[in-house]
Amino acid sequence: MVWGYLDSALKPVCRIASGDTVTLTSFPAGGKECLPPDASRVPADYMAALDTLTQGGGPHFITGPIYVEGAEPGDTLQVEILEAKPTMDWGFVAILPLLGTLPDEFTDYETIHPKIDSQANVCTMPWGVDIPLDPFFGIMGVAPPPAWGRCGSPVPRAFGGNMDNKELKPGVTLYLPVFNEGALFFAGDGHGVQGDGEVCITALEMGIEGTFRLTVRKDMAVEFPFAESETHLMSIGLDEDLDDAAKQAVREMVRHVCLRSNLSRNEAYMLCSLAGDLRVTQLVDGNKGIHMMLPKAMI
Repeated sequence: MVWGYLDSALKPVCRIASGDTVTLTSFPAGGKECLPPDASRVPADYMAALDTLTQGGGPHFITGPIYVEGAEPGDTLQVEILEAKPTMDWGFVAILPLLGTLPDEFTDYETIHPKIDSQANVCTMPWGVDIPLDPFFGIMGVAPPPAWGRCGSPVPRAFGGNMDNKELKPGVTLYLPVFNEGALFFAGDGHGVQGDGEVCITALEMGIEGTFRLTVRKDMAVEFPFAESETHLMSIGLDEDLDDAAKQAVREMVRHVCLRSNLSRNEAYMLCSLAGDLRVTQLVDGNKGIHMMLPKAMI
């Protein structure tokens, strides 16, 4: 586990064959300032991570890298998200200085610790409302290109990373471009539930365990993260400018529709206008996110 960065120079924590499954755990983002007042609720391994890991350029705990045999630069890593579940009975939500969508308007900084009931699949807010859980990993990615060096965890890029996309959950397959031998897969930043936008800076930050099937694809090439569920294609756009992120999401969807069908670029573009839904993934991670959902039945 590392704290706050992704780096192709890190030694793999394990090696697996293409098509194998791997189960990873991670802790809530942030430091000791985010812990609940009752120290007995903090798992010993979480406290050990806080005490022993050196924090890099971000607040996220990330597990990896996983070396996938046969992966080479230019390949695609297929990540089937099989499971994501809470490992703790609490999470936190925070308003933090200079962060979020409205940092100048919300300066009464506060951290709350909703209770997580895994059996009932809800979190209970301090004001009494139960919100259904919909767990996912905020960070899934491969190691960045070696020339980029160590990348802080907050900003999502072509390697994936902190995309904070609530649609990337069990049942979805994510495709990532490979920049290094072995792909070097990472996952972390557990989220219990999040709205599109993640406007205050956090989701329900929580401990998480998840299982992934990692498969090397030499028969497809992606230059940017792309995903699909049983029913939808999902393109992902990331940019400091929300307009440019939207343009990228549309451009990527047009490209993938053309690859999967006999439609021309013009026809795919028009289809996206009629059946594609653009959604704001998140507004708070440096590179903002837009994703497009397009029903597979339309192509």
